[in-house]
Amino acid sequence: MSRTHLFLSLLATASLSLAASPTAAQTQQEQIEPAALLIIAGRSQDGTQQNIPPQKSTPPAEAVTPRAPSSPATFTYPSQADGFGIKLGGYNTSRWAEDWRSMRNPKKRDDPLDRLKYLPIDAGGVAYVTLSGEMRLRENYVSQPGLSVGPHRQEQLLRIFAGADVHVGPFRVYGELAHGGLAGYNLGSPAAKSRNDLFAQQYFAELSGSIAPGLVAGVRYGRQEFTDGAPGLISVKDDNSLHTELNGARAWVSFAQFRADVFDFKQTTLGLGGSGDDRIDDGTRFSGVTFGVVLANEAKRKIFFDPFFWRERNDALKWGKATGLEVRHYYGARLWGSMNRLTFDWLVNHQGGDYRGRPIDAWFLQAAQTYSLSSKGLKPKPGIHFDYGSGGGAYGTGTIRNTRTVTAGSIAYSYQLVLNLTNLFQVSPNLTISPSKSIDLTAELQHSLRVNEADAVYRGAGTAYAGTQLVKGAHVGDAARLQATWKVSPRVSVIGRYEYFEPGAVLKAVGSKGSHFLAGWVSVRF
Repeated sequence: MSRTHLFLSLLATASLSLAASPTAAQTQQEQIEPAALLIIAGRSQDGTQQNIPPQKSTPPAEAVTPRAPSSPATFTYPSQADGFGIKLGGYNTSRWAEDWRSMRNPKKRDDPLDRLKYLPIDAGGVAYVTLSGEMRLRENYVSQPGLSVGPHRQEQLLRIFAGADVHVGPFRVYGELAHGGLAGYNLGSPAAKSRNDLFAQQYFAELSGSIAPGLVAGVRYGRQEFTDGAPGLISVKDDNSLHTELNGARAWVSFAQFRADVFDFKQTTLGLGGSGDDRIDDGTRFSGVTFGVVLANEAKRKIFFDPFFWRERNDALKWGKATGLEVRHYYGARLWGSMNRLTFDWLVNHQGGDYRGRPIDAWFLQAAQTYSLSSKGLKPKPGIHFDYGSGGGAYGTGTIRNTRTVTAGSIAYSYQLVLNLTNLFQVSPNLTISPSKSIDLTAELQHSLRVNEADAVYRGAGTAYAGTQLVKGAHVGDAARLQATWKVSPRVSVIGRYEYFEPGAVLKAVGSKGSHFLAGWVSVRF
């Protein structure tokens, strides 16, 4: 047996043992499913309607997870809005964002696995190690893959993460290995985001902490997850087996009411084998600055304003039948938070720049809002969100008006990835109920229209449906979506999804067919 297979077997055995073990639920806040951790209002990064009722009485997140986990610095900016990922429970989508220093107290530990969250190196506790891991087993079924006539597709996907976080005072080093396994029927060409024998998913060094009363700063360099922006533009794509990782530097500073985050990254190109075939993509670059301002931070009123200025370069971007250099600028702002029973997440973003000598003039707008009718019974939360991405110019010679996102996925627009926000307007009413404290059920209807009839309809991967640019009409399609989430314990969660997508007149004109999608998975973490 190779060392890689031995490592994966041992990790899988350890992860499976977690499901039957006691947890640290009594010492942590209520666990929120990681897919919901990157957004307070509206949809999460994977497209689900996950909302945190503003009237819910829980300890402030900063009391559990400080801004700078590498040192016990005094917290300044509210941690739920600091750009490091929402921290409302012990576990987070980005595992480096967790702070387990409470486990230095033996009374806080419920079982031997809690001991792995805080392993002191010195007697004073200045230096310590945190170990973490995850295993996810997932099954997908699609009746008409890509909305085309043909046999169904069935996927069995395995995710395994293992990470180590070493802290020495204000200095830390974080490393994370990942494995993605894929089997099934009618798979086609396997994607590296789903199948990868061994991936060095994260490795970075960081220096951070309090440099003055009320002032926190830090700098980090290496391969890392980055989510400081609206989830419609940036995410780690948790729906995939492997997360989206960036390579480069990030620095930040925060006060009580203001923060700034500056960064300079390159993308990662994944392979299918060992970690040696995953490389930094020098043909890309993503840099900029994101600011944050606290407009309100009260018990029933939390409002944040995040303006941003970004630049993205891609040496080989395809629009229409052409491929070439694109330099795109993102200027925008996000206003989000909660007021009493209402949660909201609004984004406006203008995109400029140049594509092969052609100007770019695109717009991206999102508005999601949910209202909690009651904190008793089924706790119904009706909501609606609007998504607009401009389109046009891909098949012409003038201005490019097609919207792009940076690292965000397209799960928000279709569970089965048949739509992309480019050249799309979508309105989606939804309703979430909670039959119990651990179960959430969400139903959603989606109505999708094309913004520019002279441009194509785009798939989740960003490629066009061939011929749609020649078809007249606006109706792209309609979908019904259901999701059930069961938070079995802080360590274990189960999710099920269903979607039926019915093509509209535009897609039917090029032969697209209706498609059923089913998915279910169980995640185990420590």
